Amino acid sequence: IFPFLFLGAVYSLLEPSPAVARVHFFIFCVGRIVHTVAYLLKLRAPTRSVAYSVAQLPCFSMALQILLAAAPYW
Repeated sequence: IFPFLFLGAVYSLLEPSPAVARVHFFIFCVGRIVHTVAYLLKLRAPTRSVAYSVAQLPCFSMALQILLAAAPYW
């Protein structure tokens, strides 16, 4: 969750489209909620892993966009 908070804060400073940012944050939130429910209810193994992986997709997307925005300054 801490990497997401950091990436989300930096990503927000890039002034992305509000709709795109909302989708990133929504996917992460839903993925983490499903992961938590799968953990608490002791669901079978792939459910929790898939939920975690889905929640990481917005993090990778935001990190890539941050790197692409910073690339011209290198």
